[in-house]
Amino acid sequence: MISVLLVGNGNVAFHLKNAFLKVDEIKVTQINSRKLENIPKADITIIAVSDDAIADVSSKINTNLVVHTSGACRMNELNNSKRKGVFYMLQTFSKEKEIDFSQVPFCLEAENNDDYKILEKLAKSIGKKVHQIDSKQRKALHVSAVFVNNFTNHLYKIGNDICEEHNVPFEILQPLILETASKIQLLSPKKAQTGPAIRNDKKTIKNHLDLLDKKQQNIYKILTKSIQNGN
Repeated sequence: MISVLLVGNGNVAFHLKNAFLKVDEIKVTQINSRKLENIPKADITIIAVSDDAIADVSSKINTNLVVHTSGACRMNELNNSKRKGVFYMLQTFSKEKEIDFSQVPFCLEAENNDDYKILEKLAKSIGKKVHQIDSKQRKALHVSAVFVNNFTNHLYKIGNDICEEHNVPFEILQPLILETASKIQLLSPKKAQTGPAIRNDKKTIKNHLDLLDKKQQNIYKILTKSIQNGN
């Protein structure tokens, strides 16, 4: 039996708690990060709070092994006095959307091999894809994730805005979005690139720019230039 204390009540903590509750070998307790007066003992304490709060929250915890779930923070940003680690899941989490943890990469780090094995056992109790990733590698992964997820989702938002402005259902674009995501499982992103920028279709690019507002034009120009430069 592994006892787990979850600190935080955001999206990550929400999904982790639901997953751990389905495993008989795990006893999970959850507390709010703002109420740290009475901290229950646990084999592993998982701090699932905002990046800026990790140092402060961890300084108030003295349980055995304390880990955070951040992709951007180093392991040594934990301010607990005992053992440290990282239990980072490279996925986007929203409470409204159920997560299949068998498809989630777990990126783990610990100060010693024994603690790493504990984190690995915990990860494999709810998932299948486990990777040993140090703080420097995780930082690069997190930046990459911002590009392929957060920035891409913002581009979906812009596409949706353009569709709404011209009374076109955004759902017409959804098969294209799915095909693009599917294609890069077989091809490198560079080989999968299509569109007017890579073809240098100047007339089409001008027509697109004429349709867009100023902010959209700026983003379109930056991305077009980046594609054409092979960046």
